[in-house]
Amino acid sequence: MISIGNFFFKYRNLLFIVLYLALFIPSPPLFSENRFGPGYFWWPIVFGLIITFKGQFIRALTIGLAYIVRGGKDGKVYAEGLVTEGIFAHCRNPLYVGNILMLAGVGILANSLYYTLIVLPLFLFIYQCIVLAEEHFLKNKFGEAFDEYCSRVPRWFFRLRGLYVTVRSMRYNWKRYLLKEHTTFFIWITGILLIILFKYPHLTQHNAGFRNSILAWIIPLLAVAYGLIRYLKKSGLVRE
Repeated sequence: MISIGNFFFKYRNLLFIVLYLALFIPSPPLFSENRFGPGYFWWPIVFGLIITFKGQFIRALTIGLAYIVRGGKDGKVYAEGLVTEGIFAHCRNPLYVGNILMLAGVGILANSLYYTLIVLPLFLFIYQCIVLAEEHFLKNKFGEAFDEYCSRVPRWFFRLRGLYVTVRSMRYNWKRYLLKEHTTFFIWITGILLIILFKYPHLTQHNAGFRNSILAWIIPLLAVAYGLIRYLKKSGLVRE
């Protein structure tokens, strides 16, 4: 599994986009009118949005408090130091947990049976392999310090004890969040918008013109916001 993880680590960012595109593969519904009545579509919308926004909240909280530099070198796992503060003091992989919740939420939002029962479990397997590859590297590099960290902090679940103190005791770096997360956020929020408008025409009263008008206004605004943040980052006008 470590060798599988090393392979997928190199393409993990592309993997996120591919899995996002898989949301639009035709699939039987999770929630249908036959089982849940005429207002069935509110079930995937409400539950999906709650779960996916929880995922983004976890990512935002993690990045703003203590960012982990594990981008790799030459497509391989790499870490300059062992980060154990911030949210990493309560979960060893909070960014990955956030990703999982984000994709699980949009899968429910898309009302896709195939995505939630086939694509998402495959995604979980790949992430498990990536984490094992990262842990193999960290154990070899940091030895007993990493073993001690693993003994007190769960790999996937959150140790809630002391979480409030952690958040209150650290300064939130919103600039780092914007600079590090703007691409992921743009892809994520655009996907949510497309899913809602195209999967649930009930919300626009089956009026394609109205739906397209919404897209014509919101997509350019999102693109301008993304471009502005990108410019501020590249120009150095805003730094972490």
